[in-house]
Amino acid sequence: MNVCLDIQPAVAQRAGVGRYTRALVEHLGESRGADRLRLFYFDFRRRGLTFATPGLDQQAIRWCPGRLVQKSWKNLHWPPFDWLAGRADVYHFPNFIIPPLANGRTVVTVHDVSFLRYPDMAEAKNLAYLKAGMADTVRRADAIITDSRFSAGDIIALLRADPARVFSIPLGVADHMRPPDPEAVAHLRRERGLTRPYLLTVGTLEPRKNTAFLASVFEAMTAFDGNLVIAGMRGWKYEPILERLRASPRAHAIRYLEYVDDNELPALYAGAELFLFPSIYEGFGFPPLEAMLCGTPVLASTAGSLPEVLGDGARQIAEFDAERWAGEALRLLADSAARRDMIAKGHTRARRYTWRETARQTWDIYRKVAV
Repeated sequence: MNVCLDIQPAVAQRAGVGRYTRALVEHLGESRGADRLRLFYFDFRRRGLTFATPGLDQQAIRWCPGRLVQKSWKNLHWPPFDWLAGRADVYHFPNFIIPPLANGRTVVTVHDVSFLRYPDMAEAKNLAYLKAGMADTVRRADAIITDSRFSAGDIIALLRADPARVFSIPLGVADHMRPPDPEAVAHLRRERGLTRPYLLTVGTLEPRKNTAFLASVFEAMTAFDGNLVIAGMRGWKYEPILERLRASPRAHAIRYLEYVDDNELPALYAGAELFLFPSIYEGFGFPPLEAMLCGTPVLASTAGSLPEVLGDGARQIAEFDAERWAGEALRLLADSAARRDMIAKGHTRARRYTWRETARQTWDIYRKVAV
């Protein structure tokens, strides 16, 4: 079987779908057996891509900027993807939309439909792009992969997808997400100037992550003499979020680190007293699982897939009531026995999610579609 995977998201994005694509590539390559995996992308700027798995077949288009072809796909529905990428038994598009295709079976990953549930929280250009192309993608896809049973239900309900063609495949957590040695934590704290105890959240600064709500929670935690640390790149509609953080009476104790490299994250997680994740909607939810693997107790919302994914490994609150979140956080900080129990349960729960298993199930879909 010959599979062609569009890895353009791995070129264009550090987080989100780009991160998913990079991890999937490396583990698909490890488990491909006799099957062929071809990676296709545009590389007009000659950046190149490297993967930990050797022997992967990469095909880069360097004579034309990818954005021009993508614009042509959007406006002219031409040229067919397979004219550029070559023939394959199965084409996998990991970033929501299937481009024009002359021949071949298709698999698409639709990670969630937050853009339909909460359109006011989406980036305007991306919202328009997804709304314009999603119905056609759902109609043409031989298989739709998504990150959770919750998202599968949303795709079936909101996009009217055939349930027989929708498959829930949980994502994995990176192998390096584990408790680091104490010196690594101490080094990161020195480098980042984190001299006091801190609460942590990680995620792109965008409305859906509900970061501004944490300012209210932190303000209600007057008994906690430490910092609120926020790590994540600036996304869309981030200005009001930053304004809320700056206007907080405790702004002096709020630290916004912006993007933190994956290699630094385990020490950042492990150094935190508590990880807070008040997201309004999640199709999966990497950060709380990563925190759990790094030995940090998690307090999260019940939004979207989070009850399904986190299970009994985290303490969850359904309402966005700052006083309730603050009270629960303070109780966890004061109760060492409860913290130890949460850390143990969290680690057990998070270990269930591996990229090797994600890749194995993805190959099963390829083979199902190729028949």
